[in-house]
Amino acid sequence: MKRFLFIIALAFCLSCTQDLTVSSPDGHIRAAIGIEGGEINYSVRVDTSAFILPSRLGLQAKRGTLDKGFKLMGIKHASVDEEWSAPWGENKHHRDCHNELAATFKNSDGVVLTVRVRAFNDGIGFRYEYKAPGDSLKITDELTEFRLAQNGMSWSIPGNFGTYELEYRTMPLDRVKDANTPFTFKTDDGLYGSIHEAALYDYPEMVLRDFKADLAPWPDGLKARVPSEFHTPWRVILISRDAPGLVNSDLILNLNEPCAIEDVSWIKPQRYVGVWWGMHLGIESWYDDGRHGATTDNAIKYIDFAAKNGIEGVLFEGWNDGWASWGSRDDFDFTKPADDFDFEKVVDYAASKGVNYILHHETGGNIISYEKQLDTALDWAAAHGIHAIKTGYAGGISGGNNHHGQYMVRHYQKVIEEAAKRQIMIDAHEPIKATGIRRTWPNFMCREGARGMEWNAWSAGNKPEHQTILPYTRLLGGPMDYTPGVFDILYDRVKGNPNLKPWNGRSALECRCNTTLAKQIADWVVLYSPMQMACDLIENYEGHPAFQFFRDYNADCDWSRALAGEVGEYIVVARRAGDVYYLGAVTDENARTLEQKLDFLPEGKTYEATIYADGSDASMETNPLSYEITTRKVTSADVITMRLATSGGCAIVFKPL
Repeated sequence: MKRFLFIIALAFCLSCTQDLTVSSPDGHIRAAIGIEGGEINYSVRVDTSAFILPSRLGLQAKRGTLDKGFKLMGIKHASVDEEWSAPWGENKHHRDCHNELAATFKNSDGVVLTVRVRAFNDGIGFRYEYKAPGDSLKITDELTEFRLAQNGMSWSIPGNFGTYELEYRTMPLDRVKDANTPFTFKTDDGLYGSIHEAALYDYPEMVLRDFKADLAPWPDGLKARVPSEFHTPWRVILISRDAPGLVNSDLILNLNEPCAIEDVSWIKPQRYVGVWWGMHLGIESWYDDGRHGATTDNAIKYIDFAAKNGIEGVLFEGWNDGWASWGSRDDFDFTKPADDFDFEKVVDYAASKGVNYILHHETGGNIISYEKQLDTALDWAAAHGIHAIKTGYAGGISGGNNHHGQYMVRHYQKVIEEAAKRQIMIDAHEPIKATGIRRTWPNFMCREGARGMEWNAWSAGNKPEHQTILPYTRLLGGPMDYTPGVFDILYDRVKGNPNLKPWNGRSALECRCNTTLAKQIADWVVLYSPMQMACDLIENYEGHPAFQFFRDYNADCDWSRALAGEVGEYIVVARRAGDVYYLGAVTDENARTLEQKLDFLPEGKTYEATIYADGSDASMETNPLSYEITTRKVTSADVITMRLATSGGCAIVFKPL
């Protein structure tokens, strides 16, 4: 790893001038720590304007005073400019450039608190570092406030400790009472921001209630059980002058520790297909009720399709025993295949075809049962040459715990670390939010953590604006397994299927995807995941000219950049894998024409651009399947005009000539 590290540490005694401020390297962002009446606060300015008004800091505990009576003991300043590389990601090369202030306080209870603040050119991060008397602490509240200096508009989901699969709301800041993070906003003077957290370990998640931190509690009401010496996750405020700047930030990754895995050669991004979408459409089932999807014959068919199309992986949900008890016992067996699924044959056949088998572990929220089986299940998977597992936690969590509380944060981390010992990658559904841990544990490939594709099969579906909000909100934390790629937008193949049954209380015949076909293709670029799925029934891809885009797509990106966009309206993203570039653009319910410069391409080279676009008569409402594929030669000096239909999109592959 190439590193440039410059650290200047200066300790000041109380007789010296105390500089309780820290500025970003470019000088535009300035954070300040204050103390008044023994209570600590912080504020943030951007250039000459207030961005965060003086806001309370600190925690509260069942015993001991963690929030008041403090006196300043000393400060340290430091500066870091460092380059580092990741084995995968939107970008493989990163720069961590920040200035740091560490202010240490002490109160009469003997509690020592260091507030560590790091200022970057695109925002700030701060955390609490406590040393208290005794062996442990029982945290009852976090007092952190985010008092925004201006009103404006925001995009968020409600604050909820059980699920992130909620509809996004667009509302004025002064109307927001509760919200999960990333909480994205635009102030009246045009600045963009997003509040989130980084490096969430052994601590509950934070949501906002009246712009104050609220932590997911244990069943007894306590928020966290911690040792007497501990530090919290980083509280993060991204700041940008435009919406794409939020997407392009490395700040959350930079607040995480370097990679903890010595050999990362087995961690490989990939594309995959699998038995999944048919269950959500209601024409297949997770268990053998005469409609079982994960049968040996079906698995062979999907493996053949993946091999023929150069797709790296296959996934089969419902492969194992326990699904018939869903909703009652949820006691899955992670080493016992279903009666009609010849696991050994399927795994061997996949290997013979050069296709990776992605195992599925649905827990149903029964963490006690899963952790009892975890070592055995992971050893069994590794013994069969499996390097990727999709986990799931749909259902109530053992012991009445919240999905996002400290109990589950510990569990998700345990799974990641145990999987890493066996060289297994994880794709978690119903997860804890992404907070940049993938830098330290790069086998945590992706997560769900928002309304994904399946909502289109058994509900009113995701709104046209959904995919234009996700990149500026949920995906700021990290990659999402949205599972894009439905080509049968209106579910014509479902009509007349004798196996069709309603799923989740609604028939697929009443549903559809609220996009055009071209937008489904563009989603593969826009909604980043290092494990990217083509989710539709493979019958809908066979012989389809537009599926060539997925054949050409490479999930192992080297470089990415959001080029243009506005939250909830549209976004244009470019990525590079090797010497091939990809571009994706999607819009909300409004049709729009975008003029995009190709200056992200290297100068002096000519590329063949294959363009997958909405047809001239395309419309989400009346003609979602209309598309056109064209080719042209382009250079970095060219501009491409993209005409996006209502809830439409455009995807382009640039291959060097």
